[in-house]
Amino acid sequence: MLYWALIFLVVALIAGALGFGGIAGASAGIAQILFYIFLALLAISLIMGLLRRRG
Repeated sequence: MLYWALIFLVVALIAGALGFGGIAGASAGIAQILFYIFLALLAISLIMGLLRRRG
């Protein structure tokens, strides 16, 4: 999922540099959503790993 977030980020940067505002905004929005989902999954994984070590 992080791979797709990075792909959409690159597409947003290229589209923004070329002046395609709508495409850049949509790609940046998708990349941001995927990044937050990845961040939430990372936090859940870390918490579960810590709980598993204690128990």
